[in-house]
Amino acid sequence: MSGKGESKRQLQSHLTTIALHNKYGSLVRIAPNVVSISDPSEIPKIYNIKGNFTKTAFYPIWSMSWKKVPQMNLFSNRDEGEHREYKKKVANAYTLESLLKMEPSIDDCSKLFLTRLGEFADRNEAVDLGEWLQYYAFDVVGEVTFDKKLGFIEKGGDVDGMIAAIEGLLVYATQIGQIPEAHPFLLGNPLFPILLPQMETWNSVLNFTLKAINARTKMSRDGELELEGGRDGNDMLTRWAAAKAFDPLKMSTRDVIVSLSTNVLAGSDTTAIALRAILYFLMKNPAKMEKLKKEIEDADIAGKLSNPISDKAARTELPYLNADIPGGTIVGINAWALHYDPDVFPNPEAFEPER
Repeated sequence: MSGKGESKRQLQSHLTTIALHNKYGSLVRIAPNVVSISDPSEIPKIYNIKGNFTKTAFYPIWSMSWKKVPQMNLFSNRDEGEHREYKKKVANAYTLESLLKMEPSIDDCSKLFLTRLGEFADRNEAVDLGEWLQYYAFDVVGEVTFDKKLGFIEKGGDVDGMIAAIEGLLVYATQIGQIPEAHPFLLGNPLFPILLPQMETWNSVLNFTLKAINARTKMSRDGELELEGGRDGNDMLTRWAAAKAFDPLKMSTRDVIVSLSTNVLAGSDTTAIALRAILYFLMKNPAKMEKLKKEIEDADIAGKLSNPISDKAARTELPYLNADIPGGTIVGINAWALHYDPDVFPNPEAFEPER
């Protein structure tokens, strides 16, 4: 295999894992102390809320250094107790009810996004939709997090090198995450922030977050966050800064900055990935695209949709767009059907008490 082919193959770990399970079964040892599991029945055992399985050393790599100390976030924290308490502080901001309060701002991003794409169409010019979906996702995250667009759609490009910086972090974390023992000798070296205080200025995500915060608030000399008066928004910065002002012991400046930085780091990439996948597979399957377009057109002709389409209308009037099981549906497991599943009992039609 050529070097180029080998490099491409090494970037397909998800496909390699599927191939291994197809060959060896639902439990495959992929390292001396690592077992990959593909049996869905194990999901509630491994990922239950009781915390029976502690996160591996892969996760702390995703923390950031601030004030010369590694700052754990919801993703990187391995301590179940700390994770639970931290989640209580911020979880309410991520509920659907809270996010829907920001829907008008998200609609503004959608309108601007479509306008910019329309400009490409008017010029009959090709556009990299994948890149532009990332710009859109960043501006949506900006509205939800800071009550402001971050300038990606307007510029039509990377702002402050954030996309490139996140890609670099992903490369480091995904590779060193496989050998987390090396992290304390590399970027996770606890002496670095002390010996090189300027190192924190290299963290593009942290600096980008602090820049966005400073546009809306002010930081005191001792590094405490002070929300400037007159703000009554539904964005996360306003909500958390107000909570911090009301009860500093419950919500600290550290909590606010780390949570906002996590949004910047994780929010845009995951949103863009989801949007890219949806549009990619729709375009690769024209019949499905036409089915979705017809559903939207029929609902629009019937006067059931606004422009942009509201979340409520999308959930109630566009079932194919949602393609899931709606709330209120009765679900259950039929024991007879379960016992006749050959994955549970091989040769289920046969009477075999021996098994």
